[in-house]
Amino acid sequence: MTDDNRLLAGRYRIGDIIGRGGMSNVYVGRDERLGRQVAIKLLKSSLAGDPIFRTRFRQEAQAASRMAHPTIVRVFDAGEERVVEPGGAEAIVPFIVMEHVQGILLKDLIRQGPVDPAEAVRITDGILTALEYSHRAGVVHRDIKPGNIMLTNSGQVKVMDFGIARAISDSSATVAQTTAILGTAQYFSPEQARGESVDARTDLYSTGIVLFELLTGRAPFRGETPVAVAYQHVSEAPVAPSSINPKVSPALDQVVAHALAKDRFARFQNAADFKTDLQIAGAGKIPSKRLPAEDFQASLFGAPPTLTAGSDSALTQLAGDDEYSVRTQSRPPVIWIWAGIASVAVILIAILFWVFSLRETSIMPVSSRQIPVVTGQTYDSANATLQQLNLVTQRFDKNDPTIPAGDVIGTDPTAGTIVQSQTLISVYVSLGKQTVALPDFAGTTVADASPKITALGLLVGSTAKQNSPTVPADVIISTAPAAGAQSFVGDTINFVVSNGLVTVPLVTGQPLDLATSTLKAQNLTVTADPDSKANCDKITGISGTQVTYQSIEAGDAPQASTINIKYCNG
Repeated sequence: MTDDNRLLAGRYRIGDIIGRGGMSNVYVGRDERLGRQVAIKLLKSSLAGDPIFRTRFRQEAQAASRMAHPTIVRVFDAGEERVVEPGGAEAIVPFIVMEHVQGILLKDLIRQGPVDPAEAVRITDGILTALEYSHRAGVVHRDIKPGNIMLTNSGQVKVMDFGIARAISDSSATVAQTTAILGTAQYFSPEQARGESVDARTDLYSTGIVLFELLTGRAPFRGETPVAVAYQHVSEAPVAPSSINPKVSPALDQVVAHALAKDRFARFQNAADFKTDLQIAGAGKIPSKRLPAEDFQASLFGAPPTLTAGSDSALTQLAGDDEYSVRTQSRPPVIWIWAGIASVAVILIAILFWVFSLRETSIMPVSSRQIPVVTGQTYDSANATLQQLNLVTQRFDKNDPTIPAGDVIGTDPTAGTIVQSQTLISVYVSLGKQTVALPDFAGTTVADASPKITALGLLVGSTAKQNSPTVPADVIISTAPAAGAQSFVGDTINFVVSNGLVTVPLVTGQPLDLATSTLKAQNLTVTADPDSKANCDKITGISGTQVTYQSIEAGDAPQASTINIKYCNG
């Protein structure tokens, strides 16, 4: 199957390949409907054999498409395309249409060696910003790794493939497929390696691996097989990054160790805490110790595992930090139970108060706003509306046959989408119908002219036959609209075509010279003979040299026919 220049889903034109992976290829593409450049990820058809996967894939892609944030690569569309393989078999190819980002993958940057610690802090801060946003939206990435993170040409961090790992790991795809999608074992969290459920803290562990790799140029755990690496995630503590790269400060060593704690309750509980400590360490200060405690936000994504005396989970301490105590009791302290009950009661009271005090106010966060409908408005009016909502606009002009020139066709993201303030909104403004200069098709056939008409975006209309003394049969005499007239894309072009006939005029009774010129004007061959009848002038009442007879009667005759006329001298 050749993907180059293929039209996907009747809308997306596939261009050159820009990335290859174990389970997918990525192409640069063009959205023919909106006239914008996109990136198109084509997943291998082997993933689409299970209808459960296809359902989960669509659901997760839809969830990812609702996330609009500067640090997240937007998902515009997703679906599946039926294609014919080279062997003739029909296959289903799932696809994702994403924002096209120009830059470098983080894995390609790391291949060049360790990154400056300040730059590593900045990049990791961008990753955590994306995770903070996605976790608030209830979306766990599950596959944070350098291959899923890009740096734009301006240095902006962009995280991609939200929801894709979940779609595959939650379907009935094979273990081999799941492993290929979730990336190498180098970025597994201990809970992933043990086959346990994952939550937001799993993403934070993987982010800690990425931070370690940025600082040192290599992953903290390496082995000959994925199983060996996974075992190290579960049972071995990583070395301090400063032991590999002396430029790394002790403060950053502590942040990495905290992020890579084996017990998810001993590591950072949310992206905000991770960011705070990272920024403190980036400024050269040692972050204050955080006692391991259940975090309310983290509990939204997974319940804490049962801690029993002597278990691996109970004995796990924060790597390199002796100040974290070890829990050995088999049940939570009584004070924790009462504190939990009190917290739940406070939360319920707050929710009830909020519900009863709610009027017609928006439930969106203060920093979020909903894109209004501006289709049909003038650009100035739409622009003012969007800027009042603290949104950034960018104008794109395009032809549209249904929207008057100067009016808004639509926006991207579309109306109704919830976005953050300062989000870039593309506003598409109509240029009206696209004009076309109609060429002169006279002298050609309809068969030759039709493809050229279609290529101009015009429609081939009716064909009318007409007599012509000079234009051969089946050749175009004229078009409607006429050649050179301004037409619009979608207009219909009608043809007037020669039928190969000529109109023979009635010349009986006309002077000989006038009759001859009249017939020759119709491209007829004229022969003239005197009328042999005696006294023709008396018989016909003609005086002077006038035509008394024509061999072809007035009406239609084949082009270039020969006509004989007789005349009387009077």
